[in-house]
Amino acid sequence: MPDSSRSNFVLYATVAVAGLGYFVDIYDLLLFSIIRIESLKAIGITDALELQNIGLSLLNWQMAGMLIGGVLWGVWGDKKGRLSVLFGSIILYSLANIANGFVETVAQYKVLRFIAGLGLAGELGAGITLVSEIMSKEKRGYGTTIVATIGILGAVAAYFVSQVWDWRTAFFVGGGLGIALLVLRISVYESGLFEGMKASAVQRGNFLSLFQRRDLFSRYIKCILVGLPTWFVVGILITLAPEFSQQFGMSDPIATAGQAVMWCYLGLTLGDLSSGLISQWLRSRRKALLVFHLLSAVTMIWYLTSGDISQSAFYIKIFVIGFGVGYWAVFVTIAAENFGTNLRATVTTTVPNFARGALVPITIGFKAAAGPMGLIPAAWLVGGITVAIALITLHYLPETFGKDLDYLEQETTHL
Repeated sequence: MPDSSRSNFVLYATVAVAGLGYFVDIYDLLLFSIIRIESLKAIGITDALELQNIGLSLLNWQMAGMLIGGVLWGVWGDKKGRLSVLFGSIILYSLANIANGFVETVAQYKVLRFIAGLGLAGELGAGITLVSEIMSKEKRGYGTTIVATIGILGAVAAYFVSQVWDWRTAFFVGGGLGIALLVLRISVYESGLFEGMKASAVQRGNFLSLFQRRDLFSRYIKCILVGLPTWFVVGILITLAPEFSQQFGMSDPIATAGQAVMWCYLGLTLGDLSSGLISQWLRSRRKALLVFHLLSAVTMIWYLTSGDISQSAFYIKIFVIGFGVGYWAVFVTIAAENFGTNLRATVTTTVPNFARGALVPITIGFKAAAGPMGLIPAAWLVGGITVAIALITLHYLPETFGKDLDYLEQETTHL
């Protein structure tokens, strides 16, 4: 095979494998939300309040695993390489998925959701970092867009699998997909930028430096805050879609969030593809994010002013609001492009996990407001705050389109 053909094959294979890895990642992440009630009932939890409280507890265990795993995998990716994270993370969450299909007690479930969270935390960051570093600076946005778009479809697959098979089999399917994906990884090579960095004496993967140095902390916190609206929409408006449909006065409110999640993620998939392509066409990450932040504000208003509409009309709104916050590809690409090679994996892996983790304070604030104000006014307040924070943050984010990533973060200004 000629060198150019071999190089193109490796490039395409890397993008495909990173995208499929994120597909399995999102499959597991959303599968648990879809089947948690069915699975808890199967192991003997029948009381409605217990189902809610134990379900939230399991989600917290999973989130704890993702927050810790994001730091561990990110540091590992900068110290040992991006490929080692791609391999290690998918092995961990695939085995945890398979083991999840055998749980018989809540205690077992908690441990396995924590382990799954640890594994799930590494896939997206490592994949985006690797793709960003092997593609040309002018075209890397296409690669990261493909990764995110393929990945988001994992949520749609999780919904349909859960409709065909029982919850245990659905977990086995996820684990099997991950193990099968490992076979494809033999065609993927390590980033040349990382290989070149290994000869340098610069410190790699120093997570604490992100909080000790003013310049790094400023860029880091901006990369996290600019993604808040996505998780307000997914974590509040879509997760609580049944409750909102009742508050809107729908004569036929939806009973569960399963279809709402599916339609939202279909919108997210199309949004990710569109926002990534727009960032390439405009040659600007910031302009693409501005377009989608403004769109997300409009779609939130449209959603929250729903009245007595049909279920079909409600699902259309959910699809559109999902499209409006479908800028995950651009969001993660910005994180990768904002930092040097010795911190890139650390940042690109932790930023999406910390953005997801921001759902905890968002939920706390929403619950505090919903008590005295009601569900819909609380959504107006908290949703407005997340969009405002994202827009203000975006104003101060540097443009990174076409940025050369062959550089290191040196020791400079401290807090």
